[in-house]
Amino acid sequence: MVTEAVRNAGTLTQAQLARTTGLSPATVSTIVRELRDLGVLAITSGGGRRNAVTLAPETGLLVGIDFGHSHLRVAIGEVTRQVLAERAIPFDVDASAAEGLLAAELLVDELLEAVGAERDDILGVGLGVPGPIDPLTGILGSSTILPGWVGINPALAMEERLGLAVHVDNDANLGALAEATWGAARGRRDVAYLKVASGVGASIIIDGRVYRGASGAAGELGHITIDENGRLCRCGNRGCLETLAGGLYLTELVRATHGPGVTVSRLVELAVSGDVGCRRVIGDAGRHLGVAVASLCNILNPGLVVVGGALAEAGALLIDPILEVVRRLAIPSAAAVLAVVPGVLGERAGVLGALASVQVSNIESAL
Repeated sequence: MVTEAVRNAGTLTQAQLARTTGLSPATVSTIVRELRDLGVLAITSGGGRRNAVTLAPETGLLVGIDFGHSHLRVAIGEVTRQVLAERAIPFDVDASAAEGLLAAELLVDELLEAVGAERDDILGVGLGVPGPIDPLTGILGSSTILPGWVGINPALAMEERLGLAVHVDNDANLGALAEATWGAARGRRDVAYLKVASGVGASIIIDGRVYRGASGAAGELGHITIDENGRLCRCGNRGCLETLAGGLYLTELVRATHGPGVTVSRLVELAVSGDVGCRRVIGDAGRHLGVAVASLCNILNPGLVVVGGALAEAGALLIDPILEVVRRLAIPSAAAVLAVVPGVLGERAGVLGALASVQVSNIESAL
């Protein structure tokens, strides 16, 4: 709790830490002293701030790698969270794990050269993939997005290529971490993050920590059943939320009237500019998402749901229908405290979360 508060704020006095965490000043003082001895925190003075607490200084670079439904994005940043270089390229989800990881390795080396650095300068690597990661084995479980990766340990495979420590996580979890670190969920401890792009995924943060479940599959909201007699989903079931609100389905609906090249981003652009058909498609998707969010609201009672992914760029066109259904279906006491907002990090959320995950992993390893 203390480390997370410092990580989010950058610098806090011990008095501010006590107010932020709700802990007593004596407890905060003891925890800060122990974390300082572990090399996690540092205590500084000067600049008018007595006993200012910061993360212990590190020198080196962080690497974030994000495999999306149609892209590979890599970023290199400093421990201060400043991004030095970033690039995204198209990615074929039907490519093998070896092909995908090779592309990531080449992109990492390209960006290192661009910033005048070498692999030895890297403190760690964060890797995001669109599928559940078993928290015990690190193996990618059932994935409808990366079928050629199932059974692979992505972190281990990437470590062998780069010769560096790699932390791997589901892309929705990393998006949630990014929004909690830099974005719309900053400072919130109980948050649900909903990623709506080509597919639908989610991440749940409880008391400041990502909830992963027994096998790492928590948050697969896109595969809850909305209509058991509905459309066949790529997961093998029928009527999953993803078949009604995922970008692949939504673009299919408008191709007959808007051409075969319509993407999720183009769908959103048309809707925002006033296209009635595209507005209806996004509104219907929002209402289907609202059913899932209402259930989430009743079970977990989050104070905030952040909607990220390409479809979130539609703003109120998507958010208002979600809220409309939540207010109708959720328990009133739970709905009353719920805010649903679009994410602020856009398509960069995954790679920024991958960068942040390196620091989180390094801190947890030190504890």
